[in-house]
Amino acid sequence: QVQLVESGGGLVQTGGSLRLSCAASGRTFSSYAMGWFRQAPGKEREFVAAVSWSGDVTIYADALKGRFTISRDNAKNTVYLQMNSLKPEDTAVYFCAASLQTTAWGIALRRSQADYWGQGTQVTVSS
Repeated sequence: QVQLVESGGGLVQTGGSLRLSCAASGRTFSSYAMGWFRQAPGKEREFVAAVSWSGDVTIYADALKGRFTISRDNAKNTVYLQMNSLKPEDTAVYFCAASLQTTAWGIALRRSQADYWGQGTQVTVSS
């Protein structure tokens, strides 16, 4: 079992930055890949970014490359999402998730297929 708890959401103005954190517990953190997703009101959940178990490999939704950065600290059992140049359309509930896939984690997470999910944290970007 893996428990995931997101934090760091809040209200920010257009152009501002936020860093989300996701603290994991349970299974050995360095044994699984992690991803971030978001869901805006009335829309489906969408993939944002993912990082391999080691942190060496990262993948992003094409539309978010350059503004968002995913990273992880295995010593702290935490994955981060740094969000810069925020826009009102970034307003959503942001979720972290864990994938136990050893080789196909990137494909799985891009398809929003994860083994464990957090409860989400609200990010609101005002215009």
